Amino acid sequence: MLDQAAPDFSLPATGGQAITLSALKGHKVVLYFYPKDSTPGCTTESQQFRDLHGEFLAAGTLVFGISRDGLKSHDNFRAKQELPFQLISDPDETACTLFGVMKMKNMYGKQVRGIERSTFVIDAAGVLRREWRGVKVPGHAQEVLDYVKTL
Repeated sequence: MLDQAAPDFSLPATGGQAITLSALKGHKVVLYFYPKDSTPGCTTESQQFRDLHGEFLAAGTLVFGISRDGLKSHDNFRAKQELPFQLISDPDETACTLFGVMKMKNMYGKQVRGIERSTFVIDAAGVLRREWRGVKVPGHAQEVLDYVKTL
């Protein structure tokens, strides 16, 4: 998938918007997929993207978080964490499937199917330029920011 056109999708997002990936051409885009709203790792990751949001905008980059949570959950999470970017709701796993982030994971000794924390950078022409899979949260948002500044 790298160095090819990013797969397109149109999904509902917070703020009453629908986000269509192909309509964002002209901007660099960061899509970060995370397992669940209001859980410790996802909260920390979202806060890091929030805290660097001004720098992402200065680099001509739009940031979107994506999970399978519904819009009500996303709206609450976004308000509570004061996230300046939109969260995309993917309950049917449309984007999750296109980007191949659904995995079997061990949770408390049980196999569960869920989102593998992953981040994708798409350039202004709509081409997928970089991916991180199995993301470890500490320092990740900064690493993504450093990368988009090179595009």
